[in-house]
Amino acid sequence: MKKLPLALLNTSILTADGDFTLRTITLEDAKALVDSASGLDSAIGHESTAQIMTALLGVDVPVHRQMFEQQPGQQALVFKLNGRPPEGKVLSIEEIEAIGYKWQLLTMR
Repeated sequence: MKKLPLALLNTSILTADGDFTLRTITLEDAKALVDSASGLDSAIGHESTAQIMTALLGVDVPVHRQMFEQQPGQQALVFKLNGRPPEGKVLSIEEIEAIGYKWQLLTMR
């Protein structure tokens, strides 16, 4: 069976019908996931989010606004802000750091 790429998301969202698990992970866990992935499928829609993820993970995270649909067995690494920015606001890296964030692993069974 072909290994699916690790999806990169900027929020935890269920994009398909199915059974999912979601758990908070450390930055070290996130780096290990990226390092062991067969590929990356970025669904990151904002430049500042892509920049901070690139810096923290040590890999290029491109901006790619797409209609992502998670597949059975696929894992998604979620970069989740701890707060909600004002509508229409494009955050700087400094503003993202001020709001805070966590890493999550979203798995579709």
